[in-house]
Amino acid sequence: MALIALAADKGSPGVTTAAVALAAVWPRRVLLAETDPAGGDLVYRSAAAHGGPLNPNTGMLSIAATARRGLVPDQLWDHVQPLSGGLEVLVGLGNSEQAAGLAGLWPTLGRAFASLADSPHAAADVVADCGRISGDTPAVELFPHASLVLLVSRTEPEALARVRDRAAALAGKLNGGSRVAGPGSPMVGVVLIADTGSAAKLASQVNDMLVHAQTGARVVGTLADDPAGAEQLAGRRRGRLDKSLLIRTARKVTADLYQQYGAAWTASAHAARPQQPHQSQQGQYAQQAHHAPQTQPGQAGQPGQPGQSAVQGRSDGRAAGAGR
Repeated sequence: MALIALAADKGSPGVTTAAVALAAVWPRRVLLAETDPAGGDLVYRSAAAHGGPLNPNTGMLSIAATARRGLVPDQLWDHVQPLSGGLEVLVGLGNSEQAAGLAGLWPTLGRAFASLADSPHAAADVVADCGRISGDTPAVELFPHASLVLLVSRTEPEALARVRDRAAALAGKLNGGSRVAGPGSPMVGVVLIADTGSAAKLASQVNDMLVHAQTGARVVGTLADDPAGAEQLAGRRRGRLDKSLLIRTARKVTADLYQQYGAAWTASAHAARPQQPHQSQQGQYAQQAHHAPQTQPGQAGQPGQPGQSAVQGRSDGRAAGAGR
């Protein structure tokens, strides 16, 4: 299992939407962490499993006090809230001023997120929404502990130029000056937000650009530029969320990621916990994510069990929130 960090260089390409969409269809139990120092959005946009609002004081804000005394990975679950569709969320800060309470604690959080994979009680992958990373944002201190850092970008020329330069700089920083990911270093990938009609061609062209520029990064997939699907994911529009272009392309991205990296992540978790072999294989979970029966409103994944996909929980779009 792994820590997957999502971020953007500049603007609002849809990092939160991408993070929620990927977490909603993740093939294993997953914790979605809103780690943007500028503040999270889900508390304002999503309903809790009990039908009421999420508690803004339980999440990144509450974990700050715990982390100062040391943080055992399983303690993360004490600060998690399930959404109405079952997706388990570590709610983000209310505003950027609250980020001062986490000063110096980002590496501790990164280690806890990465080590949650090895928990003998409630192991899970972590998808972290890190927001924009231009400037001196402390969220980049999570990246050395990640298995994969995904930069989210739209396809305007200026956005692609920025993500190319950011990917090169980030790969070099994470690999001691080299842009090739070494053992134990995270790979840098790019997720494009694109029209589905031109997505494949654009992905190939952008990947060629990244290779030619020797960034060390690669395009790992595309998510549909689907405003209606994003509105459903945010709970602002009704409809069959599981049939939306956004969710369909998110399934493709997660399937591709697990085809390429899943065996290594699973092997890493098994090596750390030989007495607790993971009882489900990638294909089985992928099939469950596609065919599992829908939960009822308010039903959430229970600790120790694979969490229900947010898109399994409800089809009216209120399963999970999305923002930037």
